[in-house]
Amino acid sequence: MSWITSIARPAIQALKAYEHAGWEPGLVRLHANELPWRNDTDRSIEGLNRYPEPHPFALSERLGALYGLPGEWVLATRGGDEAIDLLTRSWCSDGQHDVIITPPTFGMYGVCARVQGAGVIAVPLVRGRGYALDVDALRAALGPRVRLVFLCSPNNPTGNSMDRAAVLALARELEGRALLVVDEAYVEFSTQGSLVAELAAHPSLVLLRTLSKAHGLAGARCGALLAQPEVVALLRKVIQPYAVTQLTIEAVFAALAPAPLARSHERIAGVLAERSRLAIALAALPAVSRVWPSDANFLLVEFADAGAALARCHAAGLLVRDFRAAATLGSALRITIGTREQNDRLLESLA
Repeated sequence: MSWITSIARPAIQALKAYEHAGWEPGLVRLHANELPWRNDTDRSIEGLNRYPEPHPFALSERLGALYGLPGEWVLATRGGDEAIDLLTRSWCSDGQHDVIITPPTFGMYGVCARVQGAGVIAVPLVRGRGYALDVDALRAALGPRVRLVFLCSPNNPTGNSMDRAAVLALARELEGRALLVVDEAYVEFSTQGSLVAELAAHPSLVLLRTLSKAHGLAGARCGALLAQPEVVALLRKVIQPYAVTQLTIEAVFAALAPAPLARSHERIAGVLAERSRLAIALAALPAVSRVWPSDANFLLVEFADAGAALARCHAAGLLVRDFRAAATLGSALRITIGTREQNDRLLESLA
């Protein structure tokens, strides 16, 4: 056992995984208490009357091919949220361990920690430096109870990518102590690129990816946790069998075929072009006080009167995210990049 699993919860280390029904698709299935007929509404390929693969290794292999990793380095999950929950449940004991978050950031890191009973240590990003990591403060917060450090890069809701050298230096410092979880949900929209090539050299590093954003599969709920095989194997004991549905598996394989994948790359390029156009146009509006640079598929925009801007958008039939209650974000709204027509309607509503 390496240090990676030795710092996981003892109960998880000792856990015997649930023994699901055998998986031999070529045989007639009379062992899993399924109905032998399809529902009349079923239009799936394999049939929804049958359970999907308990732990979809074929899906992990396909996601590994997408991200440049062998399948044993990949755990397919129900979006990034499930991966966050699995990590917290597996490495944090109630009342004994802490996680570090860097607000303003994605709220599920703190929620999952609190559900598990773990302490949450907040090390705020530095607004004066474009919401950069406060590396010194983060180091100072690394007490013996810390098991997980969550970073989001590009960060939600600020849109900026974290300094690559600082993240890798932190990964090296955490070896033997804690896992560094970098959420790369928006990395396809960033020029900085993924840290996937660094996984082999940094055992403490865990990456979260998703098909929700760049591949347009938010409703399918499919994410991927990328880490050294020891991490993946431990989490595979914890994740529910049959977690990823047959419809999701089929949707992912269809979406990652060559033609749809090429179309996704075209659409990413379209989002980047619209992001640039929208940022320039918003910055020129009198109602806008600041447009923050973004490496994601959204813009964080500060307004002289965010409440009025929110109301104008709503009157135009547009929902944007209100972040005025978040510390250090001031009068900010987060605006997802839409189609050209939707973005034009947004600009007209705010003009």
